[in-house]
Amino acid sequence: MAKWVCTVCNYVYDEEVGDPDGGIAPGTRFEDIPDDWVCPLCGVGKDQFEQQ
Repeated sequence: MAKWVCTVCNYVYDEEVGDPDGGIAPGTRFEDIPDDWVCPLCGVGKDQFEQQ
């Protein structure tokens, strides 16, 4: 599983952990997150993330 980093605030989305507070279950691939999901720390969209 991959990790994705927000280029604005450096939040790390870990596919193994997901974003339970944001409704994203553990094991959810970044590509499978809904397009309207935003960074839980700074609020930018998925297009501001890079694979680590």
